[in-house]
Amino acid sequence: MSRFTLRLPETLHQQLVHLAEREGVSLNQYIVYALTRQVALAYTVQATSGEDVQQQQQAFQALLNELGQATTMEVKSVLDQREEVQPEAELNPEMIARFQQRLRID
Repeated sequence: MSRFTLRLPETLHQQLVHLAEREGVSLNQYIVYALTRQVALAYTVQATSGEDVQQQQQAFQALLNELGQATTMEVKSVLDQREEVQPEAELNPEMIARFQQRLRID
């Protein structure tokens, strides 16, 4: 477990103390909870509406039409130049498979 010192404005400190007391937990527990919740929100996958998906598909198709036709060799050449990246360490194979399943368009 890590430890760090944090300077807070007195009013914020008092608000946090009040909230922790209201929840019946220590100030430390409440701050850890609040930070964890905020971090989790940053990594939440948001569903895209059907209308947005349709607009994206139309925009993608329009882009493909603008680009014209590429030969199989040209496509392979471009794909071979892609940078391959490894999934984040926190993502296990099961999570990756679930994400891929959710991202598939029927």
